[in-house]
Amino acid sequence: MNKKVILVGVSGSDKDFEYTMLELYNLAEANHYQVVDEVRQNLDSAHKATYVGKGKLEELKQLGEMQEANALVLNDELTGSQIRNLEDATGLQIIDRTALILSIFAERAKTREAQLQVEIAMLKYELPRMIGEGESLDQQGGGSGLHNRGSGEKKLEQDRRIIKDRISRLTKELDAIVAERETRRRKRKKNEIPVVSLVGYTNAGKSTTMNGLVARFSNSEHKQVFEEDMLFATLETSVREIVLPDHKRFLLTDTVGFVSKLPTHLVKAFRSTLEEARDADLLIHVVDYSDPNYQAMIETTERTLKEVGVEGVPVLFAYNKADKIAEENYPVLAGDTFIYSARDEASLAELAETVKRRIFTGYKKMTLLIPFDEGQIVAYLNDEANVLSEEYLNEGTKVEVELSPVDQERFKKFKWKVS
Repeated sequence: MNKKVILVGVSGSDKDFEYTMLELYNLAEANHYQVVDEVRQNLDSAHKATYVGKGKLEELKQLGEMQEANALVLNDELTGSQIRNLEDATGLQIIDRTALILSIFAERAKTREAQLQVEIAMLKYELPRMIGEGESLDQQGGGSGLHNRGSGEKKLEQDRRIIKDRISRLTKELDAIVAERETRRRKRKKNEIPVVSLVGYTNAGKSTTMNGLVARFSNSEHKQVFEEDMLFATLETSVREIVLPDHKRFLLTDTVGFVSKLPTHLVKAFRSTLEEARDADLLIHVVDYSDPNYQAMIETTERTLKEVGVEGVPVLFAYNKADKIAEENYPVLAGDTFIYSARDEASLAELAETVKRRIFTGYKKMTLLIPFDEGQIVAYLNDEANVLSEEYLNEGTKVEVELSPVDQERFKKFKWKVS
C-alpha cells in the first residue's frame, strides 16, 4: 500500500516556488507515495526550529489525523533538529526534499557506479542528522573527559565513525571506477572521435533522443538505453557510437537528468559522471518544450552544469516534444535553437545533420592518387570516409574524398597533383 503523504512548502524568496511544489508532487509520485493534501505557508524564510511557523504545527497535526497520513514531505532540505521538532509536534514521519530525491535515486540505480554514488550521498546526508538513542537520559553531569560520557553519546560516536569509514571505502571503490572511465575517455580523445553529450532536465527526452538516433544510425538494437515517462528513469551515463551515412562517426553520451534543488551531496557524488559533458565537443541541451516551466528547467540545468565545471562547451538547445504543441511546426532550426520531436524520423534526421555541421568543421575535400599496391588505403577510405568519386588511372586509383583533419595529414603524400 502506498504511503499517504502531505506536501508542505514555505515560499520564502523562491521565484519558482509554484513550480517547485508541482515538482515535489511529481517526485512524491515517482517514489510511489499517495499525495492526500498540500499545505503552503508564505514566510520570508523557513522557521529555524520547525521549518513552518509554530501556528502551522497544530494544523499539520490535525490534517494528518484527518487524512490518515503517514508522513509530511517538505519542499526543502531540513536540519536534523527541524526534522525532530516537526516529528515531535505532528507525530508524523518527516521526509525532506533531499531524502525524497535520494530515495528515488536509490531505487533507480542499477550499475555499481550509480549505486556507489547514491550510497555515498545518502551516508553524507545521514551523518549530520544522527542522534543518540536516549540522548536526554545520557547527559550525565559532573567531571569531564571521555570516561564521563553517557553510553548513548559513545554509541553515537561509534556509529558516526562506522559511517565515515564506509564513506571512505565506498569513495575508494568509486574512484577506481572513475579512473577506469577517465582512461577510456582519454583513449577516445586520442582516437579523435568527436563526443556529443545530451544534457537536460529529468524526463525531457534525452534517452528517447538517444534511442532514436541509435535506431536510425546503428544496427544494434541491444544498444537502446532505458526510457520511461518518469523522473530519473535512468542514472547511468550511456555512450553509443553514431555512424552517419557518409561514414562520419561520433560518440553520443546521455547523462543523468537534473531537477531543481538537486541535493548538494548528490551533485558532488555524480560529479564524475556529469564530467562526461565537460570534455564534449557539443552539448545538446534537451528541453521539454511542452512544459510551461521549461525556462526554469533550462536555468536549473545550466546552473548545475556550471557547478560541476561544464563551461565553454558549444550548446545546441533542442526543444523536444513539439508534437505536443498544436501550433508548432517542426523540425525547425534557428541559430542555436532546434525545435523537434524525438519520436519523429524527420526530426532525428535533421538533428543528425545539425550535429554533423557543428562538429565536423575541420573536414575537407581532397583528391588522392593511391598506387595500386596500396589497395588497403582505398578499402579504408570506402569504409571510414565519405568517398565522392573513384576513378582507375594507369598510375593508380584517383579518389575524391572528404577527410578528417587526422586523415588529411595521414594521406597528404597521396595528394593528386595536376600535371
